[in-house]
Amino acid sequence: MDCCDDGKYILYSTPHSLYSGRARAYLTKRSIPFEERYITYSSFTEIKPIAKLPTIPILVTPTGEVIRDGAAIIDYFESTLGRLFRPVSPLQDIISSLFDVIGSEGLRRPAMHYRWNFPEENDDFLYYHFFSLLRSDYPDREGKTIFVMEMLRTTTKMRGVTANTKHVVEALYIELLDALNSHFQHTPYLLGGSPCIGDFGMLAPLCGHLARDPKPAALMKKLAPRVYRWVERMNRESQDAPEYFDCDNDFLQKNEIPETLIAVLRVLSQDFIPETIASAKCLNVWLSDQNPKTGSPAVFQLGTSPLGNIEFQVRDRLIKAAVVPYRHFQLQRIHQIFDEVETKVQMQIKQMLESCGMANLLNIRLNRLIGRRDNLEVWLD
Repeated sequence: MDCCDDGKYILYSTPHSLYSGRARAYLTKRSIPFEERYITYSSFTEIKPIAKLPTIPILVTPTGEVIRDGAAIIDYFESTLGRLFRPVSPLQDIISSLFDVIGSEGLRRPAMHYRWNFPEENDDFLYYHFFSLLRSDYPDREGKTIFVMEMLRTTTKMRGVTANTKHVVEALYIELLDALNSHFQHTPYLLGGSPCIGDFGMLAPLCGHLARDPKPAALMKKLAPRVYRWVERMNRESQDAPEYFDCDNDFLQKNEIPETLIAVLRVLSQDFIPETIASAKCLNVWLSDQNPKTGSPAVFQLGTSPLGNIEFQVRDRLIKAAVVPYRHFQLQRIHQIFDEVETKVQMQIKQMLESCGMANLLNIRLNRLIGRRDNLEVWLD
């Protein structure tokens, strides 16, 4: 196993990867030394069988342990080095976990749309990044780059972006930028002076795609400069919040959830909740019909899923999109936090979720739990 000799971790990722951004930022904020590599490095040959899937990010520890998936990487450090970015307050922990799942699963539609449906503005920039992934001696390097880009461009429809739906996708994203920009007027991170797990989740689409690709980056800088500053801040080791003057380095006190953050969730709920309800319904029917074996993969490759597409209404548009079980795997953390707290706190959580249009969230559950075994999401009993 190829490990760094100087005790550093190895992070297999790319600058333009949606999911890599959350892991990279976490390592940076936690002052963990790491070396970044592409999966096209020869050393990845040893890693791939252990990682199970060729998806990034993948972390290799100094002792040779391999961890695939950004959420799993963060969980690894939060459990081994101490709970630094998970709020102690159950209410704030729920909010943090909610932003984590929405960032990694609920914002892929605008992330893919603004990347792949604006070729005139973005393609030269993207070509450089995808071309750079391949070694100089790769056969037909240019042709392979174009093939990969065109293949990925087709995934926008699988995410539910079509000529009929793109206007509602864009409208909701611009409203999100406005709400986040208002929130960051008062605090440098989602829950105060320190990033929470939700900050890292939201960073995934907002950094890797929406703050780097030319078209959405220009949009963010123009409409939401505070959001762009938050992206910069999340990628720096220090708090990097001089404009907030005397801001402390902790979460907001007394379980506070600012109204500006509730406003952000109200925007996000309009897309996230109907898709999650439709996804759970579809998966539960499939689970009942197929009864997959315990320990079998709970992962469907985009475009090859046996479930087909789900349909759900967002404002005045019917959206069709692929089912992704991983969304429900992450939602289990929210359910677990809720189930473990006392009744009084549960009532507070319910009231908070009702106020932002997400009251149904606690009842959207699969009939089978999803777990992780040897770097793979699997069905449990």
